Amino acid sequence: MMLRVLLSAFTGLLSVAGPSFAQQAARLPVSQCQAIAQNIPGVTFASFKLPDVQLVQQSAKEEVKITFIGHSTYEIETPAGVRIATDYNGVYRPQRTPTVATMNRAHTTHYTLKPDPGIEYVLHGWSDKAGEKAEHQVMVDDVYIRNVTTDIRSGWADYESFQKNGNSIFIFEVAGLCIGHLGHLHHELTNTHYAEIGRLDILMVPVDGGLTMGADSMSRVVKRLRSALILPMHRTGPPLEQFVSMFSASFDIAYAKDPVITVSMRSLPKKPTILVPQGM
Repeated sequence: MMLRVLLSAFTGLLSVAGPSFAQQAARLPVSQCQAIAQNIPGVTFASFKLPDVQLVQQSAKEEVKITFIGHSTYEIETPAGVRIATDYNGVYRPQRTPTVATMNRAHTTHYTLKPDPGIEYVLHGWSDKAGEKAEHQVMVDDVYIRNVTTDIRSGWADYESFQKNGNSIFIFEVAGLCIGHLGHLHHELTNTHYAEIGRLDILMVPVDGGLTMGADSMSRVVKRLRSALILPMHRTGPPLEQFVSMFSASFDIAYAKDPVITVSMRSLPKKPTILVPQGM
């Protein structure tokens, strides 16, 4: 009942505001990964059925291909052929020029100011205006890309002072999947962050043990998100085993048999699994 009231109010707002507002709202993608109504019994995620609203996840049968390129760069290839390179720095390059490059600026190994000119969408995880949030809501063919900002430390080893909104957790919604890349995460997340992120089926997480966060802090983030598939990245410093040791028997550990990880909603593991990609 409450959900019908919310939808009715939203539809009425479109009518009152006039055609231009309605047309603009109708073009906006709808995130099906974000929690919007946890206080409504039986309802967790948005799934509006308003006319002309662009739904971003078309088929749970479709497969997404994920390849570890190096450091914090994964290549995500969507069913429609959109190629995304995460934390693109121009050094760790996919074999083919990506359609989309996301970047973070904690260190130069996570961004470049001179990206390949063939990249159609270059998404910075920071704003050029200090302290302000970078805001991305981009629909590229079959994938909706958005971000949730976090803070970064002011210096390499400065654990006391932070720059607000210097990092972005990028979220890719495609083929029914919610895929999240934590970037260069320097602090544990707040309840507000978790609400903005919503559900993540696949999580790309730094496992350096200190350059981002200690293994214990990072493991708490992973446990709270409880994604079906956890893909390590940013492996520097302590061995990967230190990160893995933070998880109990409620998580499985596996090693990818192929360089390309092919995943769909139907193939997600039922038990949360840390999958170590080839090349790490």
